[in-house]
Amino acid sequence: MSNVNDAAVPPTLKRRKLVDKSLPTALDEIAEENALYQELQRMERSLDWTMSRKRMEIQEAFGKPVKVRRKLRIFLSHAMSGQVWQEPVVVGAGDLETGQPIPAWTFRIEGRLLDASTQRLNRGPSRKFSSFLKSMVVEFDRDPTLYPESNIVEWHRFDSPEAQDGFEIKRRGDMAVKARVILHLEHTPEHFKVNEATLAGLIGVQEDTRVGIIAGLWNYIKANGLQDKVHPTTIKFDQKLAAIFNLVEINFSALPELVNRYLSPPDPIALQHVIHVEQSATSPNMQAFDVDVDMDDTTLKQKMNQTLLSYGAEAQATLTALDEEASSTQSVRNSKLKRDFLMSFAENPQKFIQSWIASQSRDLEVILGDDNRCVRDEDLRRSDFFRLPWVREAVTVYEGLRSSGALKTAQMTR
Repeated sequence: MSNVNDAAVPPTLKRRKLVDKSLPTALDEIAEENALYQELQRMERSLDWTMSRKRMEIQEAFGKPVKVRRKLRIFLSHAMSGQVWQEPVVVGAGDLETGQPIPAWTFRIEGRLLDASTQRLNRGPSRKFSSFLKSMVVEFDRDPTLYPESNIVEWHRFDSPEAQDGFEIKRRGDMAVKARVILHLEHTPEHFKVNEATLAGLIGVQEDTRVGIIAGLWNYIKANGLQDKVHPTTIKFDQKLAAIFNLVEINFSALPELVNRYLSPPDPIALQHVIHVEQSATSPNMQAFDVDVDMDDTTLKQKMNQTLLSYGAEAQATLTALDEEASSTQSVRNSKLKRDFLMSFAENPQKFIQSWIASQSRDLEVILGDDNRCVRDEDLRRSDFFRLPWVREAVTVYEGLRSSGALKTAQMTR
């Protein structure tokens, strides 16, 4: 028997989605399209589930850094001025302030990001060369006794926060000079190198972020079943890891601290260039080097953002309107009722009219009632009358009214 409170509270009405609606089962024999409609419902449920899952994956990935590898082309070039073969030197005519016609050369370090074929459209503003660098050191192989200028030039990002397209270094001289450029790239998040060759070979990671290196070690632990089955927080090293870490086992929470001992800053990029000032020099004045850099994939981020915006309130309202327009199940139900009514009349008009008159008479007696009763005496004499579906509902209503009256009486007597 239903609870009194359940009977008193009306059920909450919930608008059903299109896929929740179904055609009457009796239409299977009448309309062949019923099976197609049910198949369409199954396909829509599968599509809705796939779209919801993909949307959650996009929302989760949107908050994480999405990197793409690009090519940074670095140009090393030099130019000469005031050399003997360029213009005659007049004794005593040199200007010490301007450096002309004193022999000199200029060394340039420039760089630009190469355009990827898949990212030529809708690309954002290009980054300047210095934004890819954390620091730079340029070393010149010159005799310090002949030239007073420093042979080492340093640049650090924190000293010059403004981004630049390149660097230019001017020095005096009329002899060939070897230049060595050391570049420390800027990584976000910061990259580290695994300074233990054996460990790097086991986990398959030479250089990556701290999280990426720990993830590589964890993948090795899972692949080799090194996690204790009784105590999952305990990692039991195999012979290879035990020889590297000098440990037999370790707690999972201490794994990052252990890995940090074997990390070091990544190796810098070293570029060599020879500055030739002779007229007969055959070496080119410019060299180009390609370096791989990781950048935020702005194109993918924009596509992900557009995908999320497509699920906005306006789109949902449009989909709801289309669902209501496409939903014709109610009209199908009404048409079926009309069809059943007319088919019953067509099969046996006499029986149909008699049944219909008896039903209307019954409804009229219930509405008017006699002696405040809504049930006829002849129905009370039939036992099957009390097995009809209305009995359970009537008992529930009666028990609810009786319990409510008893509760009110108890409150008045207090």
